[in-house]
Amino acid sequence: MEGTASNAYGAGAAYDEAAVERWAAEPDKRPGRTAFQRDRARVLHSAALRRLAGKTQVVTPGTRSNEAWDASARTRLTHSLECAQVGRELGAALGCDPDLVETACLSHDMGHPPFGHNGEQALNEVAESCGGFEGNAQSLRLLTRIEPKRFVAHEGTGELVSVGLNLTRAALDAATKYPWPRGAHPTDPESPKFGVYEDDRPVFDWVRKEAPGRRTCFEAQVMDWSDDVAYSVHDMEDGLHAGHIDPNVLHAEPERRDIFAVAIGRYVPADTDPEELSEALDRLLGQEWWPHGYDGSAIAQGRLKDATSQLIGHFCLAAESATRARYGKGPLTRYAAELVVPREARHECAVLKAVADRYVMQRPAQERLRADQRIVVAELADALTARAPEGLDPQFRALYDTAPDDRAALRVVVDQIASLTDAAARSLHARLTARHP
Repeated sequence: MEGTASNAYGAGAAYDEAAVERWAAEPDKRPGRTAFQRDRARVLHSAALRRLAGKTQVVTPGTRSNEAWDASARTRLTHSLECAQVGRELGAALGCDPDLVETACLSHDMGHPPFGHNGEQALNEVAESCGGFEGNAQSLRLLTRIEPKRFVAHEGTGELVSVGLNLTRAALDAATKYPWPRGAHPTDPESPKFGVYEDDRPVFDWVRKEAPGRRTCFEAQVMDWSDDVAYSVHDMEDGLHAGHIDPNVLHAEPERRDIFAVAIGRYVPADTDPEELSEALDRLLGQEWWPHGYDGSAIAQGRLKDATSQLIGHFCLAAESATRARYGKGPLTRYAAELVVPREARHECAVLKAVADRYVMQRPAQERLRADQRIVVAELADALTARAPEGLDPQFRALYDTAPDDRAALRVVVDQIASLTDAAARSLHARLTARHP
């Protein structure tokens, strides 16, 4: 595909012509902007980003917290915005183009379906016969095909086909957390994590044209750590604010053992020594800003917010210092470096994730809710498959009508479900299943 004009380059010589190339060449409507500023604007103005406001982060939007409506609980959208702030500043400190890293952070969760990771697992079962479902692979599909922005004529038929937001190669690469297809994890073939479906391989191969194997680009590594930092810290903050986490339990041995077991089961390698996690938790508890109590007062809220800021700064500075110690002071971009995150910082982050997992996500009420959500996704998929194209939005109805086989038709149904907010999924499920008691 053709390149873009030289005035579209970002961050000086750190990004070459290949980095700012787009799948479909197009002129800049307003000269003076960099290619990555255009990318960021396209993601910010996309409908897919707005829909994240109605998708579960940890607590389902619109549910109760401590018997009162809590409008402050984070959604996928607020998480993405916070991740973007963290990533933009960390990336800039390391020499990345800040707009490029922010674009990756804003778009990294855009492919996630309703009901968070629970919905992702349920939809993966639905999509087994057409290649499975993975939120990160769906994000690439959304950015390059589903989100309507740019269209090109098909080389064979002349029919207009979507190329999504038509972002630059560097932006799509930076948003790709797992740059391999299903079953091709570099170290674990059984891993459920992958970044591209088979029918999206042409654009994926174009994005990864100059990539060294399955190595993740530096900006994607910054995005990934920013994601970990943002959700580990903010999930802990939300849990304290909602009253689900009592800071005092972090000093009690039985509870600590439970937390470390969750961390080893989900967030660190299985051979991690629990003593290392204990030391990580003690380091956090020993900080003068750590929130040892929370009563909801204005002073407590301020202290909690300060602890949140301190934690984010602590994790980002650890990565920045370790990376600079290895690579020096120059700008670090694309494949010139690897983000270095100290083992101690990773353990501290994992402990925070485990605390939120144990005391927020594993509450009995949440498990009952997740079971109901899985039923909604499965029944909605059955109803859409049986009645399609009824129930499909016009965009997906057109794709369904031209699907060449059952596998492609199922992928359209999966795309439709993935695009829904939590509330829209429940509404469509109720409408379609009401006729099949």
